Amino acid sequence: MANNIFRGLGIALVTPFCADGSVDYTSLKRLVEYQLQNGADFMCILATTGETPCLNAEEKQNIKNLVVDLVNGRVPILMGCGGNNTAAVVEELKSADWSGIDGVLSVCPYYNKPSQEGLYQHFKAIAQASPLPVVLYNVPGRTGINMKAETTVRLANDCENIVAIKEASGSLEQVDEIIKNKPDRFDVISGDDALTFPMIASGAAGVISVIGNALPKEFSRMIRLEFKGEFEPARKIHHRFTELYSLLFVDGNPAGVKALLHEMGFIENELRLPLVPTRITTMQKMAAILKELRI
Repeated sequence: MANNIFRGLGIALVTPFCADGSVDYTSLKRLVEYQLQNGADFMCILATTGETPCLNAEEKQNIKNLVVDLVNGRVPILMGCGGNNTAAVVEELKSADWSGIDGVLSVCPYYNKPSQEGLYQHFKAIAQASPLPVVLYNVPGRTGINMKAETTVRLANDCENIVAIKEASGSLEQVDEIIKNKPDRFDVISGDDALTFPMIASGAAGVISVIGNALPKEFSRMIRLEFKGEFEPARKIHHRFTELYSLLFVDGNPAGVKALLHEMGFIENELRLPLVPTRITTMQKMAAILKELRI
């Protein structure tokens, strides 16, 4: 029976691009090493924040190989594999190169708007096909459908290799219901930076973080303090980030965090269409907050 190894601070890794739009592998190496040196507990690659729908097959393979080689077993790696065509996802799970990868992150089917039973059958088929432990990903703001707590708990009980859910419904009530009713071996992981503090206080096992790309040291410190029951100093860190949480997402993800990383000198401020860089006013506000955080 599989247990969840994706705990603490997970990085929802961005894909840096050069000015000509190609993948910037040099910056990606530097970024991953920076995160590993500053508190990252696991990496999450080729998912939403990585602009995966806009990468071709060769780029995805190159990114996967680079991260696996660089991490070299230091932390677990979770890799995105999901979609709204169940048969195609099952086929990818069976045929893809999973060497060096420790788990699969699979998003709720988007656009089709399946029923709760449809979601259950989709993920059951994925669990049966996956050679690795599966982390479910519920993000109704992107998919158009919310997987209810009872469906998540049903999957957790019925499928031994479904080990966790990245929960980004924005509902603490739903999170609480899952945590209350889930089996012991199954974990809830925050999919929302702004709700990480209250979710961990409620019993979540960690976060797959966007802000962790840029500020892993500070964010991991908050999580570690909470795990030790030191909520007051953890709350102070959470509150220092409050304005930044909203600025990172006001113009869409990963536009905000890419602007922040550019401001810090890590990457070019480049995205692939249909995404565009964050507005100048947002960048200026983030730059001001960054100066304060560095005091």
